Amino acid sequence: MTNLGTSDLDVSRLCLGGNVFGWTADEDDSYAVLDAYAAAGGDFVDTADAYSAWGDGHVGGESETIIGGWLRSRGNRDRVVVATKVGMLGVGGLDNLRADTVATAAENSLRRLGVDHIDLYYAHQDDPDTPQEETAAAFDALVRAGKVRYVAASNFTAERLTSALAVSEREGLAKYVVFQQHYNLVERSYEGALSAAVAAGGLSSTPYFSLAKGFLTGKYRPGVAVESTRATAASKYLDERGLRVLDVLDEVAAAHGTTVAATALAWLAAQPTVAAPIASARTAGQLADLLPVLDLELKADEIARLTAASEPEAG
Repeated sequence: MTNLGTSDLDVSRLCLGGNVFGWTADEDDSYAVLDAYAAAGGDFVDTADAYSAWGDGHVGGESETIIGGWLRSRGNRDRVVVATKVGMLGVGGLDNLRADTVATAAENSLRRLGVDHIDLYYAHQDDPDTPQEETAAAFDALVRAGKVRYVAASNFTAERLTSALAVSEREGLAKYVVFQQHYNLVERSYEGALSAAVAAGGLSSTPYFSLAKGFLTGKYRPGVAVESTRATAASKYLDERGLRVLDVLDEVAAAHGTTVAATALAWLAAQPTVAAPIASARTAGQLADLLPVLDLELKADEIARLTAASEPEAG
């Protein structure tokens, strides 16, 4: 288990991403993935009101609805930390962080999830057009009403995150305790000013795209055709650096008798500020490759080798 920032939320080392639920995973497959995750000791599920508005005929909220149905059918709400988000759903104009949007979106998410409170509520992206004081007050109102336990941020710059934390501190409002960002072995721009801001604020981070859209599962190799909606995006990493990373991942995974995916996630979980990487699975079979990270501890030299292999090319 790992603790999230300054909160009292203790969660499993792998956060299950809900972006595929209701999109590439139907209800039955989604329930199977959620069941397998919970059976393995997982207890941290991440979704958003915007999932999966990009799908044909979708309007957003599909993932929340499936998760809510699963929670009700399994009767395990008290054993699952549920995170969702506001501020990126274009349908209905809920793509901002104005006070009325935050309030409306929270009620919609509570209804779809079928819960009386959200454990972790994210600002899905920054909204430079809304005063941070307004957003902070709206989030604080939800916390005071018992509808949200803790608030969090995603996709902010270091400067805007630091500013938001300062506003909440100055006004005595609920502060962000977690930060979500794009970060993995082959995407390391988080390291630097942003990670420093997260550390300075006492936040934990929960990176998304932890497996580089599937590349770090190891299934994308030269000459191998993979049928996936993410194949094109994942294949872009098949360059000299990416192949170097895969070689070391193969060696480290073999030394532990585990999967390449779990090894990549374990490297990420070992990085400063990182509490629980987020990864999704369309099927229980895919999930099985991720689950070993719940207990996988890499040696210091293995982490160092992976870090060195993934250093961006000088240019």
